[in-house]
Order: sequence, then structure tokens, then C-alpha cells
Amino acid sequence: QVELVESGGGLVQAGGSLRLSCAASGRIFTNYYAMGWFRQAPGKEREFVAAISWSGGATEYADSVKGRFTISGDNAENTVYLQMQSLKPEDTAVYFCGFRLVSCSGYGCRGDYDYWGQGTQVTVSS
Repeated sequence: QVELVESGGGLVQAGGSLRLSCAASGRIFTNYYAMGWFRQAPGKEREFVAAISWSGGATEYADSVKGRFTISGDNAENTVYLQMQSLKPEDTAVYFCGFRLVSCSGYGCRGDYDYWGQGTQVTVSS
């Protein structure tokens, strides 16, 4: 079992920045895994935002956030961050952290997550 705890959400004006954090704990016995961020806006399905695979440090981004969001992490602390800049009202959503037991690359990092956090609200005002 892996537990994920997100933090860092809040209210920000358009053009502003926020940094989300997600700490993983529990039965993590290997560095061969990946962590990612997803978001879900009211009335919409959950969508992929970004992911990082610890075996090699490869990252993957949704086109909608590429160039504005940066995913990074501390492998030793099993923590992943999402630095969000130039935020837009359409970025408003609940952001969820996900954990994959198996590493991935490219489009393969956009699904098949095994554990999820509770989510943190990000609201961008216009």
C-alpha cells in the first residue's frame, strides 16, 4: 500500500504561480516507479497533466500545460512537485497525485496509475 498526500493548492489570480507537492509513503521498495499529476474540473473527466519516471528522470506533459508547468521530484524523499506558472482560469480544477508501481516513458506515463491522493483544489481567478 502506498499513501499519497498532496499540498500547495489555493486561489491565485490569472498569470500567477503555485507549487504543488505530493509525498508518497508506505511500501515503496524500489526506484522503478513513476509519479504524476492529473486534474479534474467540475463536470469534466480527470485528465493527465504531467508525470515523471524515476528510472531515468523522463518527464511527460500534456500539451495544455507544456511550457507553463514543470514537474520535478526528490527521489530520496519520494516526493514530486508541480510548479505551475502563467496560470489560466481554465487550469482551475482539483489536482490529484498518482503513483505507478511500474516505470514508464512518453505517452505510457499518461495512465495505469495504482494509487491516488485525495486531491488539492487549485482555483485561478480571471
